[in-house]
Amino acid sequence: MAWLALIVAGLLEIVWATALKYTEGFTRPWPSLLTAAAMALSVWLLAIALKTIPIGTGYAVWTGIGAAGTAVAGMWLFGESREIVRILSILWIVAGIVGLKVSTS
Repeated sequence: MAWLALIVAGLLEIVWATALKYTEGFTRPWPSLLTAAAMALSVWLLAIALKTIPIGTGYAVWTGIGAAGTAVAGMWLFGESREIVRILSILWIVAGIVGLKVSTS
């Protein structure tokens, strides 16, 4: 259950980081509310997961999911670069996440 909480927390990090772009400096209420809610829920789920998962693993996986997912969202939603080096770098992050999961009992 802790790993499920951690994965959902990471996905919510993607949501808030992407929604942050739409807040226009927190001047738009609905994207700002979505950002704040996703942030709070993401951190809460991370805290739940860290009751069981080691801090180094949990935090690295949480930020890895957020970083890789937000980079993909940027390419998809905002037309950011799709250069091969960027895509390979995202895949390295994903490989690190998988490696941390496999190496954690």
